[in-house]
Formats: sequence, C-alpha cells, structure tokens
Amino acid sequence: MTTQKPKLAMYWAASCGGCEVSLANIHEAILEVDAHFDFMFCPCLLDTKKKDIEALPDGDIFLTLFNGALRTEENLEMATLLRRKSRLFVAFGSCAATGGIPALANHHGIADVLETAFCSVPSIDNPERLIPGTTCQVPDGELELPAFLTRVLALHEAVPVDYTMPGCPPESEQIIAVVRHVASGAPLPPSGAQIGCTDRAVCDECPREKRTTLASRLIRPFEALPEPGWCLVEQGFLCVGSSTRGGCVALCPTANMPCTGCYGSLDQSADPGATALATLVAAVDPGSAVGVDETALLAGLKDALSGVADPLGTFYRYSLSETVVADRAKEVE
Repeated sequence: MTTQKPKLAMYWAASCGGCEVSLANIHEAILEVDAHFDFMFCPCLLDTKKKDIEALPDGDIFLTLFNGALRTEENLEMATLLRRKSRLFVAFGSCAATGGIPALANHHGIADVLETAFCSVPSIDNPERLIPGTTCQVPDGELELPAFLTRVLALHEAVPVDYTMPGCPPESEQIIAVVRHVASGAPLPPSGAQIGCTDRAVCDECPREKRTTLASRLIRPFEALPEPGWCLVEQGFLCVGSSTRGGCVALCPTANMPCTGCYGSLDQSADPGATALATLVAAVDPGSAVGVDETALLAGLKDALSGVADPLGTFYRYSLSETVVADRAKEVE
C-alpha cells in the first residue's frame, strides 16, 4: 500500500558518518520519525537506489538532511539530484554547512592530498607509490571512481539550501526538536535560517566559573589537566566558545574539553578564525613591556602563543571553505 506520509531522506557526502550516528542517538524517538515520515533514502541504513530517487517527481521528497561537504563529482551530483527532488533541503552538520574538516584540504593541492593519504602516512605500505585514478582497467572491464572537485565546497556553494543545522554532529536533542516542529505543521522559520541552534554563545551555556583572570600563556590539551569548574580560556586552553554559536549545551567544556567551534561562528558577518583568535589573544596576560628589549619581548610572545600548534586547524577547523583564506589550491599547484 502506498504511504501518504511525507518522504524523508538523509545523505552522506564527504564526512565521517557521525551525523547518521546522531540521528540514531535519538533512541526511541526514532519511532516518532517513523510515525510522521516515510524515511525512504539513507544509503548507510536503507537499500534505496539512486535510480529510485531519479524516478521520483521533482519535489516529491518533503525533507532531506544532507550531511557532508562536496569533495567529489559524485557528491556534487547527489547534492544536485536531491536538491531537485526535495521541497526542504537542509545542510545538516558542520561539513555541509561550512565545509567542515574536509575543507582543510583546500590549503593543499589535490596531488599533495592524494600523495599524503596513499604514500606518506606512517601506516601505509605502498612501496610502488600507487595513487588511485579515476579509471582502472580490470579483466571484467573498466572501473571508475568519481574525480575530486578542484576544491571542497560547503553545500550552499553548489546548490540552494533552505536551512542550515550546524554541529559536528548536530545534537540529538536538537534533531528531534526540529523533527517535531516540522511534523507539527507549525510555521517554519524563514528560508535561510539556522536551525537546531541558538543565537547565543557556547559560553552562555557553559557552567564553568569565570574568575576574570588572564592566562600566562596558551596551552595544548596534553600539557595540563584543567581545573574542574573554572573557565578553560582563563586557564590557557584553546576554547573558542565565546565566538561559537550555542545549542550544544556546552557539552565539550562541561566534559573538560575546549570548544572547537563546530556550531559555527556566532557573528555570521565576521571571519570566524579572526574572531576566535582575537578572543584567545585577549585572554592572555601580555606582561609588562617596560624595560624589555625587542628580542626578549618577541620570545615572550612566541612562548605565550606556542600552544597554537596548528593555527589553521584551530581557528578554521570547520569553516575554511567559505572564509577569506579559503582557497590556496592554485598557489599550491
């Protein structure tokens, strides 16, 4: 019997799969999803084929949660197809929203990425230094792999997106809240809105005490154990919660882990890395420069900032695809 329930789809592009796990983590509330939607496409869970989606009338899928950045031609093809078949198209998770961790590859050429992945990693045993190509001849015929795009794209850079739901991954409580809102028939937010998050900083949700003190230097997580209950930034840890959109209930800082910014920039008009950097620099005690020569002053500053071992991965971990420093591919090539 043909179902009359609206169709729900979920797709996994260039990402780790944590977004699918977050959906599974709504536990018994998955029964609500089944009650309200015909969950009919999710390649890691269901056996629906691409040809089944192609056969649907345009707009026949009510809601698609598309997670992952666009790294390959296949990712782009599926994004275009699912956008055409969906009435509501959601960039689900950090990788779809802003490129995520895959977009860090935009500061390297494709050749360098492939060489690193297949030849240089210590666990790789590839003495012939073989690198996959887009085609390969085998006895049964020719095998094809989708080619890399020139650069990793956030979803909205390729197709129109109705809503963005940030997070790495989005929190399960936020997912079920969105599903319930859509299923209730209540008015939807304006197109282009951020959903499943708040317009307040992670710091506003964090229970850790602010003592209005400055750290002597920025430190890396392996260098010290955080003092329980005290603001991580004031202890010198690289926590960017003050510049990150909330909605996660500060889960990482509560568990003694610095916020890494997965819910995206609180100020959508600002450069996320620059905002996070400014926040952290302001939390470090510069000391007195009176009577200190330039060499000693520079050495002190370098020591104070030595905890930032990877500036790009620290300040643009989830947002590199759409920032002013986003693309050095031509330069690198």
